[in-house]
Amino acid sequence: MLEKENINFERTVIVGIITQNQNEEKLTEYLDELEFLTFTAGGEVIKRFSQKLERPNPKTFLGTGKMDEISLYIKEMSISTVIFDDELSPSQQKNISKILDCKVLDRTNLILDIFAQRAETSYARTQVELAQCQYLLPRLSGMWTHLERQKGGIGLRGPGETEIETDRRIVRDRIALLKEKIKTIDKQMSVQRGNRGAMVRVALVGYTNVGKSTLMNVISKSEVFVENKLFATLDTTVRKVVIKNLPFLLSDTVGFIRKLPTQLVDSFKSTLDEVREADLLLHVVDISHPDFEEHITSVNQILLDIKSNDKPTIMVFNKIDAYKNEVIDEDDLITEKTSKHYTLDEWKATWMSNVGEKNTLFISATNKENFEEFREKIYESVRQIHITRFPYNKFLYPDYKDAVEKE
Repeated sequence: MLEKENINFERTVIVGIITQNQNEEKLTEYLDELEFLTFTAGGEVIKRFSQKLERPNPKTFLGTGKMDEISLYIKEMSISTVIFDDELSPSQQKNISKILDCKVLDRTNLILDIFAQRAETSYARTQVELAQCQYLLPRLSGMWTHLERQKGGIGLRGPGETEIETDRRIVRDRIALLKEKIKTIDKQMSVQRGNRGAMVRVALVGYTNVGKSTLMNVISKSEVFVENKLFATLDTTVRKVVIKNLPFLLSDTVGFIRKLPTQLVDSFKSTLDEVREADLLLHVVDISHPDFEEHITSVNQILLDIKSNDKPTIMVFNKIDAYKNEVIDEDDLITEKTSKHYTLDEWKATWMSNVGEKNTLFISATNKENFEEFREKIYESVRQIHITRFPYNKFLYPDYKDAVEKE
């Protein structure tokens, strides 16, 4: 008989601030996402704390009164971890740890931890370790508080090296070693990409947890790992897909997220080469998520950062089966209609129509809704790229409707 596994979630509290650039509604969205990140990492959020500030306190991020309130709550409720929604400076992290006397993390550290859990291949592990070392280097001083009072005396003078300096040197050497290792793997991967010939390459991009891997499984009939958690996919998976005898390569890439740590963007640049070298991007969006418009903006910004924003793109609005709009009662004359009240048809008539009817698709990957339309659109787009590259192949791949009729 199988024993029931008990998962011990860490008791955590999450903290954010309301500023001129981030109102209360925006903070709630970010804290919802932070809570999901915490759950993915193995934590249980017991309470949320927030404070209205013009700008973060340079010493402790929050005001002294709020810090005392959190400190008291941590002692009363036996909280083991406090997670801040914004990146903390090394000095802030050190000061907050002293006051709260528990584990203090920021959003960057949390995302790095999830990546470390999810990294399967040696390449992904190398990339994550490099990002962690770069994050750790300026924060080493806070971890060596027991060495603040160096003992002098007989036999201890001279050009010795304190323990923290030794550690800094070790971390710097490790970063240099990892960078060399990544360069070697990059060369191998570019050779692999070069060996794929002149086949059309299509890349799935989008926010994390929008259903890219599910879509990949349905199209390519493969078994890529799928889970309703953030960053289930770290390693790029490439599969050969054939639609009506037209072959092309489809790659599933790592998902993006708001406030993505710069260390991760740098260390995962090579994974994103799949996106850079793609001929066509399928930008997958979870339309059932209340903040999907902001997700699109975040993904577009990262595509701009990696110089891939000018590629031909098809917007794929996924999870239409889970989409539910808010309804205003007929006798309600006060509530103003916002985008939260739009039906799918109304969404199609908004800015989405400006993207171009040919460049937007509304599907459900799990229920295979509108899937024939999706296959047709991909076929036609890939065919167009293919016959531009090989004009003499035009007769091999007829229009999608003609191919269906032949069958």
